[in-house]
Amino acid sequence: MTSTPTTRLDAAHFDSRARAWDENPVFRERGRKIADAIRETVPLRRDMEALDYGCGTGLLSFPLKDELGPILLADSSSGMLDVLAGKIAAQGVDNMSVVKLDLLADAPPAQRFDLIYTSMTLHHVPDTERILGIFHTLLKPGAYLCIADLDKEDGSFHGVEVDVHHGFERAELGQRAAAAGFTDVRFQTVFSIAKEQPAGTRDYPVFLMTAQRA
Repeated sequence: MTSTPTTRLDAAHFDSRARAWDENPVFRERGRKIADAIRETVPLRRDMEALDYGCGTGLLSFPLKDELGPILLADSSSGMLDVLAGKIAAQGVDNMSVVKLDLLADAPPAQRFDLIYTSMTLHHVPDTERILGIFHTLLKPGAYLCIADLDKEDGSFHGVEVDVHHGFERAELGQRAAAAGFTDVRFQTVFSIAKEQPAGTRDYPVFLMTAQRA
């Protein structure tokens, strides 16, 4: 019996796509829609310290930057961070800083945050329980966690051979968040990604999970 070969979407993969990332209108619109949902769900303040984990080129943070205090934008892709740093400099943004960071491999930042948000990153993280625990540790009491990602799908979004989580069951992810110490876990559908498949166009819903550290 032959096993299915696996492909990893590692930092080098995203490095190679970084320069053209913002040209994709779906990526830009997805960032705006998730930002809208966060804005409607979380009481944002200009003194809130935030962490954008798996930030890419900042398409989620830029719509939120004027409503938050200092934002630390973290990613494992140097290429994405290079593009992001260029955008920050070009726009003269003074409340954003970037760091190359993989929370499963690197030491976490010393600071604690009022808000952590992450978009389309969780399905790339091998150990869901561990990253939820790290997020919990990095948040101040009463602070907010916002995770946007794919609903459970059959592997056709990336391809069954790609070594990622093929989306998440909302109830199961909510239970994992509760086990990590989060309360008031809520879900809403915030976006849908249309992809051409052999059988025709298919929509892949994107949820936003919001929760608080007790």
